[in-house]
Amino acid sequence: MATPNRSRPGLWSSLVGAVVLLAAASGWWFGHHQQAGQGVHRHSKALIAEAVRLRQRLDRQEASAAEKQRLLELLIALDRQDQAISLLEPLADREPDRWSLRLMLAELRRDRGDRSGAERELRMILSRKPDQVEALQLMTLLKLEQGHGAAAESEVRQAYERASRPETKPEALGLGLLLAELQQRRGQNIQAEATYSRLAGLFPDDQRPLLGLALLRHQLGQNKEAQEALAAARRRSADPNRADPILDKLAASWGLEPLRAPSPGTTPPKQPEPAPTGRQSP
Repeated sequence: MATPNRSRPGLWSSLVGAVVLLAAASGWWFGHHQQAGQGVHRHSKALIAEAVRLRQRLDRQEASAAEKQRLLELLIALDRQDQAISLLEPLADREPDRWSLRLMLAELRRDRGDRSGAERELRMILSRKPDQVEALQLMTLLKLEQGHGAAAESEVRQAYERASRPETKPEALGLGLLLAELQQRRGQNIQAEATYSRLAGLFPDDQRPLLGLALLRHQLGQNKEAQEALAAARRRSADPNRADPILDKLAASWGLEPLRAPSPGTTPPKQPEPAPTGRQSP
């Protein structure tokens, strides 16, 4: 019994591969369900017995919060999605501020092919937290699967602009990265580059916009420009004079020269970073 496929193909693949996007801050479940799934093939009988025992405790109203969590993990690992949904629905209803529960419910519904149900759950999150990046990410994927890329981009752009004006909020970074990746997926490479450049200006200490820009340029065959963006990202590290294994490995995978740390006592040549595009939308 395989665990449900929780990947979001295409939309995040390039950035996730380079370790440049935000990790999904989706609550306790996302950090634990994979561990339960890894042991299904080896210990399925034990897991089934444990699930039965926890379900009995739940029915007797004796289950603790940790036991409910464990039961939910087991149901998903055992591919009992209907039971997982029935367990999760009242939990999400009782704790509407825990958006991660509602997001998990949306993902389970999508895994079952219930796109309208998944979108309904996501709308409930976004009605309370309109700039919730993980909910927007899954909503974007749902819209792309249905051929509504323009509507997805419009919704993400609005959330990004709300987070960017009049003052830049921390969540603008994740929203901007999502917008740029969506633009790139839709073939709007010029707009994606402008979005990455704007983010690089808004968040001058963060490597991720420059890494996204490097990935975009590499995919367009602009290896020299990709190398320059990687070098600019390197200068944003905590210690630019030390080797950065992640950036060096990324450069090597592209067939580029490694981003070598400068020798002691030397000043590395400064590459121009992408200029911020101001406060206008790309």
